Amino acid sequence: MIRTHHILTLAALLWFALPATVGAQSLGFSRGGDGPIQIEADDGIEWQRANQLYVARGNARARQGDVTVEGDELIAFYRPNAAGENEIFRIDANGNVRIFSANEVARSDKAVYDIDDGVLVMTGDNIQLDTAEDTITARDSLEYYETKQLAVARGDALAIRGDRRVRADVLTAHFGEGNQQAAMDRIDALGNVLVSTPTDIVRAEKGDYDPARGIATVTGNVKITRGETQLNGERAEVNLETGESRLLSSPSGERVRGLFLPKAKSPSPSTPGSTGNQ
Repeated sequence: MIRTHHILTLAALLWFALPATVGAQSLGFSRGGDGPIQIEADDGIEWQRANQLYVARGNARARQGDVTVEGDELIAFYRPNAAGENEIFRIDANGNVRIFSANEVARSDKAVYDIDDGVLVMTGDNIQLDTAEDTITARDSLEYYETKQLAVARGDALAIRGDRRVRADVLTAHFGEGNQQAAMDRIDALGNVLVSTPTDIVRAEKGDYDPARGIATVTGNVKITRGETQLNGERAEVNLETGESRLLSSPSGERVRGLFLPKAKSPSPSTPGSTGNQ
């Protein structure tokens, strides 16, 4: 068993094994260019040569540059490359998983990071991704594609920015680069879309949300509920900044529909001294 005082030797071994890549780094290891991967753990690091893997247990941590992976247990899988070095191609994290960089933090019970493809898949309970401005949660899984700069949340997925909420079966968040910081610039919503404002509840089949502008455009069986009033159509725009919602004309020319319930009239007060029918 390799104990934690062998960290530097192990880190150098892992570093030289990593293939090179290009592009911005976010929640993934850069596969070259950001220095060694340093692994440490309270209960030691086990090197299983026959299975070609390392197992770090007890408050385990793997770090490269600004990216850190934490968990109760980390498993790093490697393979020999053409130069005869051990090339790490996958890291599994189990129990109290936390992956963070300078501007993002992801949490879950389990995570698998495919270094070759730059894909992180998080599962289990309490799945959550926090950026500088936004939070995304999911019931089933959260997939993070480093090279494509997008995250896919599945199962009762929810995107939160301030008091704004967008919910759907699947949310796909697209990230742009600004001021050396990943920023969520678009969210695609699919299945049972729900957008809520202080006055309206909007339901639809699909949606496209611009967090910076606070505008959500929804399509497919759109229903806008405001108190006892309901508007139906195929397309609508919701302004989460102002709380206003409006139905839009559809390309097919389908008419929009509305259901307006008038207030019930209050009964006229009885005339003092009246005894009813004369």
